Amino acid sequence: MIEARHLTVGYSSRSRNNPVLCDVSLTVPQGAVCAVIGPSGCGKSTLLKVIAGLIHPDQGSVLLDGSPVNPKKRKIGFMPQNYGLLPWKTVRENILLGCRMKGEITAATRREAERLCQCLGLEGLERRYPRELSGGQQQRVALARSFLLRPDVLLMDEPFSALDAITREEMQDVFLTLWKQRGTTTILVTHYVEEALYLGQTIVRMSADPGTVAEVIPNPLAGRTEMRMSQEFFARGRELRERIRAGGCHE
Repeated sequence: MIEARHLTVGYSSRSRNNPVLCDVSLTVPQGAVCAVIGPSGCGKSTLLKVIAGLIHPDQGSVLLDGSPVNPKKRKIGFMPQNYGLLPWKTVRENILLGCRMKGEITAATRREAERLCQCLGLEGLERRYPRELSGGQQQRVALARSFLLRPDVLLMDEPFSALDAITREEMQDVFLTLWKQRGTTTILVTHYVEEALYLGQTIVRMSADPGTVAEVIPNPLAGRTEMRMSQEFFARGRELRERIRAGGCHE
């Protein structure tokens, strides 16, 4: 379980301290997916970096299963917007990178990497470099690397935003397939209402100046493919958009 308690983060300039997050608290149960949506500049990426242990908050704390977050002791998967692939390494090397950094390369790990390549449609691409892949293929490599690590927590920073609409929907389904197999506790930052509704069992709406949690919305439609084209899905999308606009957030 992820618990963020009263997080406050600011960046100092010569003249003053610029608050990015102010008293942000949220809880994500074990094995759940939480979608975070909000305007540019509301601190969504900063929130992920604090939870990952990459940034220390000025105030507040982050607990993973009741203990302070420690990247050296816990496996934390972090997927940035640009996928985080190393351009000088092949697909296979990029997929194995997280496990290699943890010193966990075994024969079983390599077999699991091959299975993930089959599952994600990457067979035959293992010797290619990122520049030789489409955006969707690069995203699949990043997903394979994250899930091969078997992280305690997966943090995704708008991972599908650079993809076209059709590829984005396909990658959402790929993510759900892997998540259902692994049950990885996930926080997903997105600026797409439909993506938040489709993937997030809980939706956290943030507001800006400084970044705060405006509301936490339970979402019964998460992962339900059969509901994706339903009137209820569209109605909830309109309702969420209205809440976003009322809070000063524009998609």
